Amino acid sequence: MPITRRALVASALLSPLEARARTEEPTPLALRQGKLALVEAEETDVWTINGGLPGPVLRVRQGEEVFARLFNHLPQPVALHWQGVRIPNAMDGAPGLTQAPIAPGGRMDIRFTAPDAGTFWCRPSAFPDAAEQKGRGVYGLLIVDGPEDPPVDREFLAVIDDWRLDARGQIATPFLAPADVTGGGRTGPLLTVNAQAAPQTMTAPPGARVRLRILNACGARVMSLTFQGLRPLVVGVDGMSCEPFEPARMTLPAGPGARFDVIFDMPAQAGAKAMLTLRNGILSDELAEEPARKLIAFEAAGAPLPARGPVRSRQNPALPAVIRLQNARRLDLTIARGQSAHPRRVWTFNGVASNGADDPALFKCKLGQSVTLGFINQSKIAHTVHVHGHAMRVLHLLDDGWEPYWRDSVVVPPGATVRVAFVTDNPGKWLIESTILDHAMSGLAAWFEVG
Repeated sequence: MPITRRALVASALLSPLEARARTEEPTPLALRQGKLALVEAEETDVWTINGGLPGPVLRVRQGEEVFARLFNHLPQPVALHWQGVRIPNAMDGAPGLTQAPIAPGGRMDIRFTAPDAGTFWCRPSAFPDAAEQKGRGVYGLLIVDGPEDPPVDREFLAVIDDWRLDARGQIATPFLAPADVTGGGRTGPLLTVNAQAAPQTMTAPPGARVRLRILNACGARVMSLTFQGLRPLVVGVDGMSCEPFEPARMTLPAGPGARFDVIFDMPAQAGAKAMLTLRNGILSDELAEEPARKLIAFEAAGAPLPARGPVRSRQNPALPAVIRLQNARRLDLTIARGQSAHPRRVWTFNGVASNGADDPALFKCKLGQSVTLGFINQSKIAHTVHVHGHAMRVLHLLDDGWEPYWRDSVVVPPGATVRVAFVTDNPGKWLIESTILDHAMSGLAAWFEVG
């Protein structure tokens, strides 16, 4: 019988993705407290999905159904948002708009068809505790295989996270501390790749073609990921396939929640090494003094593999080839510090601080309408903004075109303006929020309605 649903368990180390057959029963997603050795000789109290970090990685083919049953064994209400998935509105995980949060001891069925091939993730979204839940380890991944995915010899997953631990090796509290909320968000000095302290090593045969799926799972860190000794080609951004392109200066700028699918060929000589390095200070003064950090060493080992032909990929054909900007609904959203002293009202869109559901809709529009949003950052720190349920084009500054890939979120540098465009092809009530959850939980959220 053909396999109709698969699940993937990521190893604690950076290791090949391995799928196993599933039944038609829902995949259990149990949120519970546990322990994990993030540092040597210490067990850190964490919150996880199914007891592991990274959390479970669900894997299906494009067009197949994702069917999971979420059990909340945590002491807080929860909801899970599936970032980047053009998901039915009822499954989006936006309390107050699409569902009530799941109370401690409660459960919820999650069921949707995966419309697009790519790399996606689920993370907490319930106000006001999502930042703490994410910071303690509550997140998982969804990989959707497409019929036109470029063939590779090896596939690896790199979930990059950072942690703020105290002297006992425990996650430092409090969350939503004033300095984090008013500044760039909560970051930590401990960097991990797949929940193991960086750097980690990835080994593949000389000349092997490798697909590396990268997730920036950090709560607030805006990072620049630089390849050395390799020539990577990006074939997917935020879950949406694209025509292969070589990143400028071999560097990927990745805000919290960003995903990149990258294909490269390993060095041809056995024993040769290459590196993925983290550089800070590009958009965040708070991290500017941190030195470059090695994340992953790529080592060629074993018998060489024959060379493959050119990497072929294309834009997701399910998304519109053209967005008619001349007929678009246009709205500018100014990001600024609020006037309120309340910790839940620090950041505002157009002067309004919100949890995303407690104020009227920013706008309402019909299905199939073109929309352009201008994110105007009047603060001195970088912000990231995510639009739920839709894929966006990043517009050129002169509105004379757009970048050749789709995004579900964008980084808005201090004092800058970033404009995006999308087609409202998904009916429902949709959040616009910061992916830096310290900011989303302190006012930087709003919503719009399609239909």
